[in-house]
Amino acid sequence: MSRKTFQKYYDKNLAKVKIYLLLIQLTIMSIVITTELKIDANRFKEVEEVTREVLAEHGFGVLTEIDAKATLKKKMDAEIRPYKILGACNPPYAHKAIVLVPEMGALLPCNVIIYENENNNIVVSAMNPKEAMSIVKSKEVGILADEVYGIMEDVIKEIEKKFS
Repeated sequence: MSRKTFQKYYDKNLAKVKIYLLLIQLTIMSIVITTELKIDANRFKEVEEVTREVLAEHGFGVLTEIDAKATLKKKMDAEIRPYKILGACNPPYAHKAIVLVPEMGALLPCNVIIYENENNNIVVSAMNPKEAMSIVKSKEVGILADEVYGIMEDVIKEIEKKFS
């Protein structure tokens, strides 16, 4: 394909590509509650500490921690920016979910991710429990998911506030 032909094809399809990218972004944004902290990426550890503190203030303990950067380096010799996955659990809500539908355990804990993005900012995102639990067609689970969503939204807002 010549450069001219490619350019014509590119120009003709650019709008479609932009729409697809927007749809992908909207889909991603619906599965997480997120904030991009416009702070120096060297403050990653501080953001992680604050995230753990705010989670604890809202009744969440961190059960699991995955340092994706270190793990991928060790297993594949792959380089990525700092990226942590915290498996956060609020025992009373986890108990309610498991009692309502035992299979809900497959959706637990609520993951919170912290990573450095391409703009050298730090992003903190929490799983959107309404989206995750929407696969279970139960009014009670929906009510529970709404409650946990509210808490996670508060967590993200508080983290954002501490760094603004």
